Amino acid sequence: MDISGRTRATVLVSLVCALGLLLGPGVALADGADTGADIQVAQTLGERELTVVIRTVEPVPGPVRVDVVTHAGSPPGELVLRLSSSGVQFSAARVQLGATPGFHRGTLSVDRAGPWELAVDDGNRVATIPFVVPARVKSTAENTVYGGFVAAGILLLAALLLALRGHGLLAMAPAAGMIAALAVAVTAALLSATVPPPPAPGSVWDPTYDNVADPYARPPQPAIDPARPPVTVVADQVGEDLRLAITDSATGQPVDDLLVHDNALVHLAVVSPSGRLWHLHPIRVAPGDYRARLIAPETGRYAVAAEVARRGGGRQLARTSSRLNQIAPSVTQLEQVELTRAIEPAGTPSTLTARFGKADLQPWLGMLGHLIVVGPVRGEIADSPVWAHAHSMIPPTPGQLARPDESVAAYGPDVPFTYTFPLPGRYLVWAQAERDYAVRTVAAVIDVPEAAR
Repeated sequence: MDISGRTRATVLVSLVCALGLLLGPGVALADGADTGADIQVAQTLGERELTVVIRTVEPVPGPVRVDVVTHAGSPPGELVLRLSSSGVQFSAARVQLGATPGFHRGTLSVDRAGPWELAVDDGNRVATIPFVVPARVKSTAENTVYGGFVAAGILLLAALLLALRGHGLLAMAPAAGMIAALAVAVTAALLSATVPPPPAPGSVWDPTYDNVADPYARPPQPAIDPARPPVTVVADQVGEDLRLAITDSATGQPVDDLLVHDNALVHLAVVSPSGRLWHLHPIRVAPGDYRARLIAPETGRYAVAAEVARRGGGRQLARTSSRLNQIAPSVTQLEQVELTRAIEPAGTPSTLTARFGKADLQPWLGMLGHLIVVGPVRGEIADSPVWAHAHSMIPPTPGQLARPDESVAAYGPDVPFTYTFPLPGRYLVWAQAERDYAVRTVAAVIDVPEAAR
């Protein structure tokens, strides 16, 4: 074989290898344009406790699939879902709720990326959920991968054409360029696995909407403002609703930059004068105006604690109290579950474990369980200095990338909590978990000893 023949053979072998790379199994990219996931928002809409799940929107324009999860005790009926942008309604759907709790789907659509608002209407109350549909664009790493493979393909054709025409030496130049392009593409694909995805527009770490069209664009200012003013919460009774007026403590203006955190816009804990707990998730009816149905069983001063997260300002816990008038007597529904306690002196971590008996618990608000702590109680409950909301996390599952929703019932049976009681005294605690689409609540009184001196 002459030099031209050997050169031609070498080029052809290289081309075959390149074809194997180009046509073989693709490289899974961990980067790409995955800027968000499903949005799960708990809503106390009238007498229904719902979870509204806005599935990831892709592509845009495209469908928006919304799952409404009902829980035990929710009456059947119809909900109307409406999607609007800049105050203009774009699409609507009706969702029929059956008597059996579970998932009920409605399908809407969007025509562009940007801020949107989902309205959930039961005929009496309308909950509005703001969310962002980010544009789906390729990252720098992904562009490098695709660009490298495209360049390799073009150079492959050029080298093949030159080799077949007998220009073996000339064919070496595009063949070498093709190998270099493949090396760049493969390297970028491998390195992309170490690059974190960009923040979703409008999230805690990115307080602007400037990157809706390009999630990889970084805001010029720091994402978190540590001096962001706290919110002020005032609670009052409006018919059967507990109304929260949430304002900025600096300007006095209604706050309308709350973020979904732990699957809710507002986590509301209400405790009656006799020690009954409500863990509610008020609906947004207007900027700074949030409401949740609460049939007060007694007249007196109720303690109110609202946990929120402001865009760019982190999480905040605002406390207040409100005198409510009795609407109708009701019976507290408590689960008869063993609660084991390893209580340490104040200032030392303690462990409480609710034992539910079966490994059939569902995630609720993204967690395995919730623990609400109030105390030390020395007079009126509303005057207790310590209020806390702790979690029992969902155990990690190998290969599970997305956070499981309430369709998964495979956790437990034990729900452990670790909490450090900061002061000695008597505390009221409530442990909560979900089973069969019903939130189970375990109540207990804990006596915390004083630390040894």
